[in-house]
Amino acid sequence: MTTELQPFTWQVTRKQIAAYAEASGDHNPIHLDDEAARAAGLPGVIAHGMLGMAQLANYVVAYAGDHRRIRRLRCRFSGMVLPGDTITFRGQALGEEGGVVKLELSAENQRGEKVLTKALAEVAAR
Repeated sequence: MTTELQPFTWQVTRKQIAAYAEASGDHNPIHLDDEAARAAGLPGVIAHGMLGMAQLANYVVAYAGDHRRIRRLRCRFSGMVLPGDTITFRGQALGEEGGVVKLELSAENQRGEKVLTKALAEVAAR
């Protein structure tokens, strides 16, 4: 039986992007400097893909109730995430098999563009 998960929204800010750069050690200028990002052919600063995946992980933890229940999490980065974007995460639980619940997940921006696809999580059943 498939169950829809409650959507989760994330408001992307430059402050979050800078904090992630500091925490991860990834100071690539495309994440921090508009001029450098434009020189690389981008519209301006973009968020780190892994920052988006971290927000996806938060979404899965909210479903699981405890991060220790997460057994697998994967996704494909399919679009740029920009400061000011509103990202909506959606998912559905596909049912339990062998003590594990599989979640099919996605994320899109306010323009309806997919930014994470082929996302899947496996969570230990309660």
